Amino acid sequence: MDITTLYKIYLECTSVTTDSRNCPEGSLFIALKGDNFNGNAFAAKALESGSAYAVVDEAEHAPTGDSHYILVDNCLHTLQQLANYHRRQLGTRLIGITGTNGKTTTKELMAAVLLQKYNILYTLGNLNNHIGVPLTLLRLKPEHELGIIEMGASHPGDIKELVNIAEPDYGIITNVGKAHLEGFGSFEGVIKTKGELYDYLRERKNSTVFIHHDNAFLKEIAGGLNLISYGSEDGLYISGHVTGNSPYLTFEWKAGKDGENHEVKTQLIGEYNFPNALAAITIGRFFDVEPGKIDIALAEYAPQNNRSQLKQTADNTLIIDAYNANPTSMQASISNFRNMEVENKMLILGDMRELGKDGPEEHQKIADFLTECGFKDVMLVGDQFAAAKHNFPTYPDAPAVIEVLQKSKPHGKTILIKGSNGIKLSTVIDYL
Repeated sequence: MDITTLYKIYLECTSVTTDSRNCPEGSLFIALKGDNFNGNAFAAKALESGSAYAVVDEAEHAPTGDSHYILVDNCLHTLQQLANYHRRQLGTRLIGITGTNGKTTTKELMAAVLLQKYNILYTLGNLNNHIGVPLTLLRLKPEHELGIIEMGASHPGDIKELVNIAEPDYGIITNVGKAHLEGFGSFEGVIKTKGELYDYLRERKNSTVFIHHDNAFLKEIAGGLNLISYGSEDGLYISGHVTGNSPYLTFEWKAGKDGENHEVKTQLIGEYNFPNALAAITIGRFFDVEPGKIDIALAEYAPQNNRSQLKQTADNTLIIDAYNANPTSMQASISNFRNMEVENKMLILGDMRELGKDGPEEHQKIADFLTECGFKDVMLVGDQFAAAKHNFPTYPDAPAVIEVLQKSKPHGKTILIKGSNGIKLSTVIDYL
């Protein structure tokens, strides 16, 4: 079936789903395949559960003569083509966002700011891969005035694939850091892959890039782009500086050289979130959101999903950043924690995954940095930290930490909890 015919069917449907367990009435089910599942096998179930049509790519799962089944060559490619076709039909202005750290938080802050003036669509959670991006685009409606499309990457070419589906008009790379080195091969591979967003926008007419002026790596690859700059240097489109960080981030910002000073008290933990907030301000002002409304949006935003959250328990104050970790974000979190003016600091840190051959060296650097900072009360979790040279106690996994906490629960501590999601440090929270 050609994409224009399929698009007419899509327009008749209430939504698009790839999960046979979640098939709203009148939806379009697209049967995707994974390492351990084949969506084709669930097409009949999807139709029984409420879907109006099922797109499949295996003939044995498309009964002859049944118009509710749509047979295509490749369901994933069809999903991506349909999303791109829909994006082109609507012509909605889209902002593409990627980066090693902070892209989800920055996206959420951007959304909070832009919602002060516009009806916008933005990526839910971290649905930012080759499936999540097209599913996000297929949620676009004619009433949406702007869209924010988050794009993740773990291999070279990932961002190129996503920008060719989404075709953004504007772009922002939050930063580049040492993450997914196993997939990228090197830090240079990270920079090149994230830079694929710049490469696309360089060729797109009337495109604009929002750039963190303080980041030398981004400036190096930003030649030939229409740049809107933000950072600490006075006179940029948006500039600012941190005024407080114990525990919540407070900062001042202004537009241009002689703009009015604004102070914002956020509910964000960490100075590393300052550029993320400046990015949201920059994009807000670019799209003419009133400064006062920007301040309110940033002040009212509360982080979720174990991303830089502050949680007060009966016994301790927790700084929870257990969703993800890489050398760049781990270093930033530890530095921020060192600078916080709080008593009785404790750290529970988990291994940083997907670093490949660089894993041992990067874990050693973090262990050395902890020693350099003078931290005494530290629990390190995972095989990689256990293999590094240091004097901190190590534990094989989160259950081993919980066992210790059950016997000897900390009291009156401010505790930083950070590690890759696979280490499951979020499970220790209930024992603190």
